[in-house]
Amino acid sequence: MSRRLYSVLAWLVLGVLAVYFLFPIYMALINSFKSQGEIYKSVLKLPSSLNFDNYTEAFTKANLLKSGLNTVIVTVTGIVLIVFCSSLAGYKLSRTRGRLSGAIFMLFVSSMLVPFQTIMVTLTKMARDLGLQGSPLGLGIVCAGLGVNMAVFLYHGFVKGIPRELDESASIDGAGEWRAYFTVIFPLLLPITFTIIVLNLLWLWNDFLLPVLLLNDYRAYTLVLSINMFFGKYSRDWTLILASLVMSSVPIIVIFAIFQRWIIQGITEGAVKG
Repeated sequence: MSRRLYSVLAWLVLGVLAVYFLFPIYMALINSFKSQGEIYKSVLKLPSSLNFDNYTEAFTKANLLKSGLNTVIVTVTGIVLIVFCSSLAGYKLSRTRGRLSGAIFMLFVSSMLVPFQTIMVTLTKMARDLGLQGSPLGLGIVCAGLGVNMAVFLYHGFVKGIPRELDESASIDGAGEWRAYFTVIFPLLLPITFTIIVLNLLWLWNDFLLPVLLLNDYRAYTLVLSINMFFGKYSRDWTLILASLVMSSVPIIVIFAIFQRWIIQGITEGAVKG
């Protein structure tokens, strides 16, 4: 009887939390179909009609097609570099025993504790000196440098659960270290790789501070910066803001829903094996 009571209470708590987290999404969705006057009159009421003019106007004014392409360039560049560099580093550091390997790994881990605000001025100046400022590709490269520390930490813990005998077997069969890694080890890293991809996708797709520091041309704006243009100094067009937010959130929600099982599995196994 007590177990059944605990189960009911657990479902109630989960239901309340689900409503709590989904309510802002619901509010954004219903208000994106309203006129400005309806929003100011009541944000809780359902829209009188499904007005898709807000979506077409927001898509055109914010140039979401161009800014969406810029966001994809930033995201893909950052994720590819993060996965490639951090998987190699995590594998090598995990397989190499010694003080130097441990010190390098701790350097990666300790860098996760450094607040971004303490390095953003220096980082902006360095990006400008290297010619990475002002382009989505350059922004993706800078983001990769900031994202490898957590990815190395996760890969390092996950690789510990892969038997060393696989490396030795590949070596006996004549495979070099690079070939053994890409044909034997990396396929086994797919669960944690999915986790790293989706976590960095959420970060890169929604990041605001780094793009606003490095992108000084509106033609290179990402989705977040384009939507931010609807926030005026004295007025805000909430109909266009909410419509553009809904459109920019759909791809992330779909991807997260598809890969959520691998995300949880990768985080759990990486934490336990770390």
